[in-house]
Amino acid sequence: MLGSQEYGSIFYRLFQELPIIFFELIGNPPETANIYQFASVEIKQTAFRIDGVFLPIQNEESPIYFVEVQFQPDTDIYLRLVSEISLYLRQNKPKNPWRGVVLYPSRDIDTGDKEDFIEFFHSQRISIIYLDELGETASLPLGIATIKLVIEEEDTAINTARELINRTQQTVNLQLPQKQLLELIETILVYKFPQMSQKEIEAMFGLSELKQTRVYQEAIEEGEQKAKLEAVPKLLALGLTLEQIAQALDLDIA
Repeated sequence: MLGSQEYGSIFYRLFQELPIIFFELIGNPPETANIYQFASVEIKQTAFRIDGVFLPIQNEESPIYFVEVQFQPDTDIYLRLVSEISLYLRQNKPKNPWRGVVLYPSRDIDTGDKEDFIEFFHSQRISIIYLDELGETASLPLGIATIKLVIEEEDTAINTARELINRTQQTVNLQLPQKQLLELIETILVYKFPQMSQKEIEAMFGLSELKQTRVYQEAIEEGEQKAKLEAVPKLLALGLTLEQIAQALDLDIA
């Protein structure tokens, strides 16, 4: 059984690397992810930390999304969430509207007292998603189906993971990066089966062979190239010349 910190780590990575999944989850077009950046936000001078925040990029009309992942009962969850959001708004004074999203594995974990904030729920200012009520995995978009793998029981997780891996390989015009999606599935399996090594999991699901394919290797190279290019502005700001950066990162100056 995963601990709450491990669940938080999985979802933080998921939303950071594949933000499309979050916007599919709340019913928005996947391309909405292009105008957001994701971060974990610590409220200054308090012990509060918001699990995740989707911040619009240079857009004052799109809402800020505050995300909480809650995998254990907590009667104060909504009191804490509204307090965190209020402090964030006070300290940062954004011009954007805001929305709250709370993810639960199932409805029975939702023991939070909503009475003092009932208007937020009626207006959908704060929305709640129960992962086990999203529908059958086979009929869900691939990203959302991957989220459901987190709550699968061990006896069904193996077959579900195999189905997801096959769908990832066979889907034409996949909106999500194949390499990152497969790595996320592998990460979830590593957490769910701690008695197995990563190599054993890779062998069981055919991931070892997959990682040797040309498509997968090209995806790795593409990701490495992107990371290098994203580092260039930071190195320029430190005073390095283009020639020095090109040499350090093994890039062409052009």
